[in-house]
Amino acid sequence: MTTIRIGLVAATAAGRRHARTVADAWPHARLVEADTVGDALRAAFTGYDAVVAFLATGAVVRVLAPLLGDKRTDPAVVVVDEAARHAVALLGGHAGGANALAAEVGALLDARPVVTTATDAVDLPGLDTLGWPVEGAVAAVSRAILDGEPVRLEADATWPLPALPDTVRPDAPADAYRLLVTDRVVPTDGRTAVLRPPSLVVGVGGSRGVPAAEARALLDRVLADAGLSPASVRALASADVKADEAGIRSTADALGVPLVTHPAADLAAVDVPNPSEVVRAAVGTPSVAEAAALLGEPGRHASAELVAPKTASAMATVAVARHAPRGRLAIVGLGPGAADLRTPRAVAELRRAAVVVGLDQYVEQVRDVLRPGTRVLASGLGAEEERARAAVAEAAAGHAVALIGSGDAGVYAMASPALEYADDRIDVVGVPGVTAALAAAALLGAPLGHDHAYLSLSDLHTPWEVIERRVAAAAEGDFVALLYNPRSRTRDWQLDAALRVFAKHRPPDTPVGVVRNASRDGERVRLATLATFDAGTVDMYSVVVVGSSQTRIVAGRMVTPRGYRWRS
Repeated sequence: MTTIRIGLVAATAAGRRHARTVADAWPHARLVEADTVGDALRAAFTGYDAVVAFLATGAVVRVLAPLLGDKRTDPAVVVVDEAARHAVALLGGHAGGANALAAEVGALLDARPVVTTATDAVDLPGLDTLGWPVEGAVAAVSRAILDGEPVRLEADATWPLPALPDTVRPDAPADAYRLLVTDRVVPTDGRTAVLRPPSLVVGVGGSRGVPAAEARALLDRVLADAGLSPASVRALASADVKADEAGIRSTADALGVPLVTHPAADLAAVDVPNPSEVVRAAVGTPSVAEAAALLGEPGRHASAELVAPKTASAMATVAVARHAPRGRLAIVGLGPGAADLRTPRAVAELRRAAVVVGLDQYVEQVRDVLRPGTRVLASGLGAEEERARAAVAEAAAGHAVALIGSGDAGVYAMASPALEYADDRIDVVGVPGVTAALAAAALLGAPLGHDHAYLSLSDLHTPWEVIERRVAAAAEGDFVALLYNPRSRTRDWQLDAALRVFAKHRPPDTPVGVVRNASRDGERVRLATLATFDAGTVDMYSVVVVGSSQTRIVAGRMVTPRGYRWRS
C-alpha cells in the first residue's frame, strides 16, 4: 500500500464502517471529522495527499469544485458508494494516483474500481504515467495515440520505455503529432509532447559554507547555457568531503534528486578536460565537479560525456554530464500457472515491458496482460540459453525487457542463465513467484513444516553421479525432499533410483506425495508411501515430495511437524 497521507470522509454509519476498515488496514489513512461533512471534505482535500470519500459522487463534486486548482498538485480523490460496491477514481487519475488508489481501495473493500481515464480504459500507457516529467501538448498527443493516429517518436537514445502502440514510431510522417524523448530544451507547439529522460548528472563543488542560493543559481545558469532541461537531472554528485555541505544538499533536495558522493581517489582516476592543482591540494583530487558528473551514481555504470564543462562562481563549481541509457531486465516468475497465483508485481513488470521473452506456452498464459505494442520473443522447449541471451541483448540495447519463467524464475528457471550473461550495462529486477514446490505443498497439506531440500533429477546438465550424491545427502540429513523434473519419456529410471536411496534411510511408511499440474487444468494430488509409491504415474508436469522420518498423514494430509515432538 502506498504511504501517502489519506484523508477519509464519511457521513453515514455504513460509510464510517468502511472508513474504519481502510484506517485499520492503512496506518497512513485517518478519518477526518469536522462540524459538517462538507467541512471535513474540504479539510481532507487541503490537508492530505489523497481523499477517499464515502459519499455520493455529486455531493463530492459540489463541495470540491471551488477548491480545484491544478491536476498536477491537487490531491487524488476516490469516491466509494454506501454499499462499497464501487470505488470511483474521481480526480487525479494519473497525476494524483487516483486510479491506483481506486484499485487498492477496491481490493480492500471488495469493491469494483471505476476508472474512466481514456488511456487506462483502452489499456494504453498514459504519457504522464511513465515515471518521467512530460511537457508540451500532452493532451493533444495522448488523444492522437488514443485515436490511432500516427505519432512520430523522436528520441536522442533508446530508453527503457514500456510498450507503445504501433502507431507511435520513428518513421511516422513528418507532419504527424510528435513525441520527443530528450533532455534538450526544444521548441514545442500544439502537436508536440516532450518526455524528459533521467539522463543528466550535475557535478557540484564548492567552498565550505557555499550558499544554497548561489549553488542553485549557478546550476540553473549552466543548464540554460547548455540548452538542457532541469527536469532531466537525476542526481547531484560531489566529493565525499562535501556530503555534509548544507548548501549543496539543500540544492539537491530542492530539485528532488539524490546527492551522491565519491571518494577523492575515485574522482582523481577520472580523466577530465579541466583539472586543477589548486583543487587537488585542497580536496585530494584535481577535479570535483567534472569528475563527479562523469562518475554519476556509485555502482551504476554507463558511458557518459561531459556536456557542460565546469563553470565557477565565487563559491561554487558546476559541471554536467549526460549518461547513456541503461536497459532494464525484469526476471519474472509467473507462479505455478493459475492467474490468481501470479503476483501483482509480476503483472506490473509485464505491463511495464516493451519486450517479453519466454517459453511459448508461458507467453500464452500472459498475453492478455501485455500492453498493445509489446514485442514478444517466444521459443520452444530446449531453447533456454537462446532465450537468456536474447533477453540480455535486448536489455543491453536499452529496452525494457521481461524474461518470464514459471514458478519462481530463480528456481530451476531463467534467472541463472540470464544473469550469467548480464553485465553492468543493464539494471536487473528480480520478481519472485510462487514455486511449483510451494503450490504442491499447499495442496498436499503441510509437508514443509521443517527443514527441506529442493533437488532436480534431470541429468541433462548435471551428471547422475552428482545428483545421486545430493539425494543421498538429503536422505541422510532427514530432509523433506522436493523432487523437480522427476521423470520424462527419456529419463524413466532416475526417480526409482532416488526413491531407493531414500528407502535406505526412511521407514517404508514414510509419506510420499505427488502433485501434477498444480493450480492448472488437470490438477491431480496423490498420496502414497515409500513402499507403495508407483513412479510410473509421474511425468515432467509433476512435483514429488518425499517426507522426512517425522512426516505423517493426518486426516488425509501430509504434515511435517515444525519440531520433532509429536503427540502420542
